[in-house]
This record gives sequence, C-alpha cells and structure tokens, in this order.
Amino acid sequence: MTSLHNGMHLPTNVIPIKPTLKLQFRQTVLALATIVVAQLGAGCATAAPPAEHLMQTLEEVQWGDAPPMLPAGAKISVLSGNPGAEGLYTVRLKFPAHYAIPPHSHPKDEHVTVLKGTVFMGMANKLDLKAGKALPVGSFAITPAGVIHYAYTEDEAIVLLHGMGPVDFKYSNPADDPRTKP
Repeated sequence: MTSLHNGMHLPTNVIPIKPTLKLQFRQTVLALATIVVAQLGAGCATAAPPAEHLMQTLEEVQWGDAPPMLPAGAKISVLSGNPGAEGLYTVRLKFPAHYAIPPHSHPKDEHVTVLKGTVFMGMANKLDLKAGKALPVGSFAITPAGVIHYAYTEDEAIVLLHGMGPVDFKYSNPADDPRTKP
C-alpha cells in the first residue's frame, strides 16, 4: 500500500495523480464542456422566433382545403412554419367520416396527436379497414421516415401533425396518388 498525504491508502499498483495534473484535467474538461454548450447554443440561436404569440382553440381554427397530395375532402390549418419548406412545421388536419389515406411513406418522420374522434392507422402496403389500430383522442403516433403506413376514419377526426418539412408523400401504389388523377 502507498500512503498519501491526506491519510488515504492506495494499492501499490495504482499511481496517484499529482494535484496539478488533476487540476489541469478538470480545466480541460470544463473548457471542452463550455465549447460544446456554446456550439449548441449558437445552433439554437439561429432559429427565428415566432412572429407572434399564438393561442387557438379548435373552435377558432380557420380551415382550408388540404394540399393535393392528400385525397380530396381533408382540411388543413397551418399553425406554424411551412410544411412545404425546410424547417419545423405544425398543422391541424381534419378528416371527414369514412376518409382514407392509402399506404404511403414520407421522407421525414411524422408526429401525430389525435385531437378529436378516432383515427385508425396501419403499417402495410395495402389499405385494410379492419387491421388499423384505433387511436382515440389523446393518442400519439410517430411514423419514421420511409415507413409505409395508412390511415382512415369512421367518423370525423382532427389531428395535430408536426415534423420537419418539406412534407412529401410517396404512395405505395402510384395509382393511389391523388396528384396523378384528373
């Protein structure tokens, strides 16, 4: 055993670090941590703040027709960002009763929260109106980029959808893509 000045004993195979080396090591770790935090903060600082504070109930939503990548009948309200451009976006989508989005995938993750009604979702190359998982109010789903999925409703439903734009749809069966229909 080796005895240290503070009364601690270490096994003979352990070499004590001199206090000056400990201090240098701590200073180096602290300096690196400071650089990492500064870089992370700099990345966050480049994001533009929202233009104005937004508080909106479901009753106050102003709906418009959803983009043509979705089957006709859906409505959309853009809350923040631009789903057609790079960056974070948040939208509400309203689906009528008996609405279906055929199997498709997206180039980026999709985050869905059910606000009203029940949305059914499934993961398959074929729309199966008996196999979708029921997602009632309050349910949450994440569909990773490239994962083929479908959705449908039995009654009217509203979802909150957010992710990173630009949004795009790749339908499993190109004939299902509403953009190709007259």
